[in-house]
Amino acid sequence: MSAPKKVVLAYSGGLDTSIILKWLQTEYGCEVITYTADLGQGEELEPARAKALMLGIKEENIHILDVREEFVKDFVFPMFRANALYEGLYLLGTSIARPLISKHLVEIAHKHGADAIAHGATGKGNDQVRFELSALALDPSIRVIAPWREWDLTSRTRLLEFAEQNQIPIAKNKRGEAPFSVDANLLHTSSEGTVLEDPGVEAPDYVAQRIVQVEDAPDQPEFIEVAFEQGDAVAINGEAMSPATILTKLNEYGAKHGIGMLDFVENRFVGMKSRGVYETPGGTILLEAHRGIEQITLDSGAGHLKDSIMPRYAELIYNGFWFSPEREALQALIDKTQEYVTGTVKLKLYKGVARTVARWSDYSLYSEKHVTFEEDAGAYDQKDAAGFIHLNALRLKLIATRNARVAEKG
Repeated sequence: MSAPKKVVLAYSGGLDTSIILKWLQTEYGCEVITYTADLGQGEELEPARAKALMLGIKEENIHILDVREEFVKDFVFPMFRANALYEGLYLLGTSIARPLISKHLVEIAHKHGADAIAHGATGKGNDQVRFELSALALDPSIRVIAPWREWDLTSRTRLLEFAEQNQIPIAKNKRGEAPFSVDANLLHTSSEGTVLEDPGVEAPDYVAQRIVQVEDAPDQPEFIEVAFEQGDAVAINGEAMSPATILTKLNEYGAKHGIGMLDFVENRFVGMKSRGVYETPGGTILLEAHRGIEQITLDSGAGHLKDSIMPRYAELIYNGFWFSPEREALQALIDKTQEYVTGTVKLKLYKGVARTVARWSDYSLYSEKHVTFEEDAGAYDQKDAAGFIHLNALRLKLIATRNARVAEKG
């Protein structure tokens, strides 16, 4: 295959992607365009611009985009309408960011007439799959370069040697092995590797990046109210906010109260098990609040159907199929169920737990007169339950009768 002429690189400004940038230049002799996404990772991104300039990238070829609002509005919120959890626990903070990054990689490639994109995901992880499935779904002709699957820089020592040979600055703490690898965005922080690789050893307290230890959380609970419109959070304590602002505020509440820490051994799409520590403070509160408002506004049939497809929906996101027709079909069903999921939830935040304590809505399906233990003024005739039970018991009685007959012949 001929060498690419222009490559758009997903660029963080860190050591690994800086090495990739230089490797692309030396290996292919191509023009490199960098894309750095502000996903709310909490880091200053302008140093990435300075690093790219130092490595010979033209100013017009450096893209640093603030995509926080797009991230929450178009990716995080649709996912939370489904109450998505991978393997029952993981809130998919890394997974949901990858299709957005890929979308902009492809758009920038089209803008510059680039013939390839590149990423820094390793050949052992899920991210390579997510980046590439997303990119190819958006542009089936795009070429994807994954240096970790191609180059011979197979150890930290060789990476550092390459960096030194090419005058790439090396942070002092990179000289030794990093205690763990961190990926962050507005939804979560994930930590993996080295000190976390043995699942039989408790993660050190210093792994936590944004959440206080439960023991250090306030000794007094805090109450907040989250308002929803058609399944999406729109206000906190009566104050309307943008999607990214809401998640930022919920992160502050969650981090303060030690909410949203998960130590998890998951099944990667590529076949191996992996242990990670995930911090999702705002997302954990948002999930509890969304389920709280659904409790009174969502019909049982629709709700149970949605719950039954949720594992499949979550798996599609985890495996990189955000832009697949099946995910979009499930999303249409999920969004249909959210038409009346509007109202307010009151939550109690205390010592690592977010708990719904009250909820109300103009679209509530809850009828106090039907469930009251007091006089219900004829709203519900309890005698009707007898026929309901008899009809539902019919098949069970027939099975029991058959089994008894077979046993007698025995």
